Amino acid sequence: MTNTAPIILFVYNRVLHTQQVIAALRKNFLSQESELYIYADAAKDSDALDKVNQLRSYLPTITGFKNVHIYLRETNLGVDENTIQGVTEVINIHGKAIVLEDDLVTSPWFLKFMNEALEFYENQHDVAAIHGYVYPVQQKLKEVFFLKGADCWGWATWRRAWNLFEHDGMKLLNRIIAQGLQKEFDFNNTYPYFKALKEQAIGNTTHWDIRWYASAFLAEKLTLYPGQSLVTNIGHDTSGTHCGNSTDYDVIMAQSALSVETNIIPDPDAYHAFAEFFKHLSSDKAPRSKGVLSRSFKNLKIFISKLCSAKGSP
Repeated sequence: MTNTAPIILFVYNRVLHTQQVIAALRKNFLSQESELYIYADAAKDSDALDKVNQLRSYLPTITGFKNVHIYLRETNLGVDENTIQGVTEVINIHGKAIVLEDDLVTSPWFLKFMNEALEFYENQHDVAAIHGYVYPVQQKLKEVFFLKGADCWGWATWRRAWNLFEHDGMKLLNRIIAQGLQKEFDFNNTYPYFKALKEQAIGNTTHWDIRWYASAFLAEKLTLYPGQSLVTNIGHDTSGTHCGNSTDYDVIMAQSALSVETNIIPDPDAYHAFAEFFKHLSSDKAPRSKGVLSRSFKNLKIFISKLCSAKGSP
């Protein structure tokens, strides 16, 4: 492959997690042909400085890629603004990108799948993104399939699709209400993504990923998923912001190549499988926004916040 997509990795203060992510990426086919961009957020406060500095000391030692570009934020942006700015910067240079965070460990076939799908669907404007993680659903899924919207646990996109990203959550919220799409947006009322978007829209959260999902969803765009996960999340260990111990999202990763070709239509069976997965989650173990949200009770109201999307970031 002559035009390998760059990889963007967002990190903050978890050096051991980041080392595992890099070690897995180095085992990927195409890693040595890939540009790696690392965006390291600055410490939020003095308590975070030691761990942030430990991670920053590790970053210059990273090898195994075509080039490694390290960007050290001078002020703390938080995971959401760091992600939005970083993806925009890289995608404006290369026209496409593969995006990871510091607790997403990949199969050796992850980069191959992402690059082949980016190439195959590049001119298919109904396709907004490629995703590497799939929930451990009970039902048998197709080798690859499409769902409406976008996702955030190991993903890739093009400039044309990222340009659809709407920063204003209230605009997205109002459009979902006006078009009567709340039930579909919430996977047949099995998961409160709409409430998560509302929390962002009214200023209680800053989450980028619920806006990415809503932007693609409202534009009638699709994301390609693998039938067997190419990503596993190692962040459910209380080490990151909003994280908690959980095995609900543990998967066995694919250890062989997957096809990327399928009909460009939403898969109703996969939609149903996701809805069943959400339905059976226990109330105290929730996904993070579009790649999964967490919820808790506060002042007798359900407060929706993102689980692990911030991971190590504040």
